[in-house]
Amino acid sequence: MNRQRAWMAMVLVPALWACGEGEASDETGFQVAVAERRDLRLTVEATGLMEPIRTVEVKSKASGEILRLHVDVGDRVEPGALLAEVDPRDVRNAYEQAQADLEVAQARREISEAQLRRSTELLEAGVITEQEHEGMNLEFANARAALTRAETNLELAELKRSDVTIRAPLPGVILQKSVEEGQVIQSASGNVSGGTTLFIMANLDDMQVRTLVDETDMGQLRAGMAATVQVEAFPERVFEGEVEKIEPQATVQQNVTMFPVIVHLDNRSGFLKPGMNAEVEILIDERRGVVTVPNGALVDLREVGPASMVLGLDPESVQLDRSAFATLQPGSPGAGGPGIGAGTAGGSDEAGARQNPGGSEDFRVRRDSLMARVGRGEISQDSMRTIMAGFRNRPRSGGAGSGQAPNAASRPQAMGAPGGGAQRARPGASDSTENGRASVAFVVSEDGTIEARALLMGISDWDNTEVTAGLEEGERVALIGAAQLQAQSQEFLDRMRGRRMGPF
Repeated sequence: MNRQRAWMAMVLVPALWACGEGEASDETGFQVAVAERRDLRLTVEATGLMEPIRTVEVKSKASGEILRLHVDVGDRVEPGALLAEVDPRDVRNAYEQAQADLEVAQARREISEAQLRRSTELLEAGVITEQEHEGMNLEFANARAALTRAETNLELAELKRSDVTIRAPLPGVILQKSVEEGQVIQSASGNVSGGTTLFIMANLDDMQVRTLVDETDMGQLRAGMAATVQVEAFPERVFEGEVEKIEPQATVQQNVTMFPVIVHLDNRSGFLKPGMNAEVEILIDERRGVVTVPNGALVDLREVGPASMVLGLDPESVQLDRSAFATLQPGSPGAGGPGIGAGTAGGSDEAGARQNPGGSEDFRVRRDSLMARVGRGEISQDSMRTIMAGFRNRPRSGGAGSGQAPNAASRPQAMGAPGGGAQRARPGASDSTENGRASVAFVVSEDGTIEARALLMGISDWDNTEVTAGLEEGERVALIGAAQLQAQSQEFLDRMRGRRMGPF
């Protein structure tokens, strides 16, 4: 027997080899599939609406009648392009009045300045008093202030005169036109309601899709991930983008917590339009040319017992050597070989006995004794687990294992018994070992035998899972339906309870 590979129980099923992929066996009624090499893509899919990154409302600072509109919906404009003109008569009159006021202020300042010079000369000659001279100083100061006000008013009037011509604030496309020629509009700066919106425009060279992603997928997403977007208008075209940001505030829709995810797209081609329905696919991980099996071929370590019953095997004769998963890790002896992790009942006990003489027998005796006490109601199952955990970890004396705690990886555990740690394959499931997630598949050989084999899994989509170690391309595996597995679970638990409560 090859010591680098630990085998699980193998049971001969007559005539099973004649069943092809996906064909049911007459004796057992289950199906088989072939491990194939394929590409796997782990993605998150969602839907959303196409929208511009920034949308601008164009309003007028001047009130009045719209005389001319120079653009229409869909027109592309550059910054500063003339969009519309408002009736300029009021602001033109205000500008001309400001010019006249400025001329008067300038003349008054010049006269006041000349009078101040004469007053200074008369004060020096003793013709006028000091008080009269101070009055001329005040008159000059007022004239100078009036000139400043007139200059400021003229500048404001000139700005208002330019406000009657509405120009584009940024490059973009006119998305909406809200006014027509002849309509009277309200100023945005002089009206408490914010004034009249003339146009809505946006730069469509860069677009974004705002989509909602389920919170279960948020742990796998991050900004900068590649994404592909498809729209109904161009079903054969795929638009490349990337995740720009994930907004922190969740939204709840029909009792499902979702997070907004923004996907940025380059739209210089002009194909994408605001409001288009978009299907987004964000790439989480990808594997090319890897060995895969259908998800239905993989079972949780805790489900191996019921799965064995589905396949017609005796679950009590099937035991799991946990050292199989350690052996599958890179760099370990026999890593990657098929069949590693499958073993006959008691095989791992013999290996443990060689490493620690007497240890396996002591373990079995203590376990059987405690199970008997549980059956009599003297202790609970939780107490039994606590005692056994301490028993496993205590130092043992004698033999090669003197002074060493037994290796937990070398202890067998009945398949399907509590304590299995793997989870059923699901897209994006987290790793449970250094090189993959632990799982078990039932491999069907050509001569009809079924071998329960330990595997390490990689990424998984909704249909298939990558096998990183323990299985080779072309090997056949049994498919176990979820309904069948659920149906056998209760029967298996009842069977295990009956065995524990029986005589020892």
